Amino acid sequence: MSDVAFSTPDLADANAKVVALLLPWQDFGARSVFCGRAVTVKCFEDNSLVKELVQQPGLGRVIVVDGGESRRRALLGDQLAAKAADQGWAGLVIAGVVRDVEILESTGLGVKALGCCPQKTDKRGEGQLDIPVHIGGAMVSPGDYIYADRNGVLVSAEPLLGEAP
Repeated sequence: MSDVAFSTPDLADANAKVVALLLPWQDFGARSVFCGRAVTVKCFEDNSLVKELVQQPGLGRVIVVDGGESRRRALLGDQLAAKAADQGWAGLVIAGVVRDVEILESTGLGVKALGCCPQKTDKRGEGQLDIPVHIGGAMVSPGDYIYADRNGVLVSAEPLLGEAP
């Protein structure tokens, strides 16, 4: 679900089972409010799997990246973000950093990350896809529901806004 209005504080108040991903998130995409089913990636300073994913139809989903909170290599830049937007991804939540922030701001995508770094990753073809990842004190499993706004990021095993299960 891309163009939906909600407030993560209101969702958290109304749903005892939601969990916040407790990291110092910063907004980098043009959309500050986004949600969708999670597709998970675990990688460290190698965005090969992120590159692979953004080339596939997003179907309004959210890519959740456990980048080990590394701030040394950007896991998303302008080209991959543009591809993700073109392919219909709702957004990315990255426990790591991004680059090309001036361009990301105009990309029709939600992007939450821990900061920015000008250096790109090495492409070693490493990482894991569609596994449970631990980010900000919470577990995110493939298919969970992600809700993000300027207040933070929530994860829920169940839909909260009438989405199809």
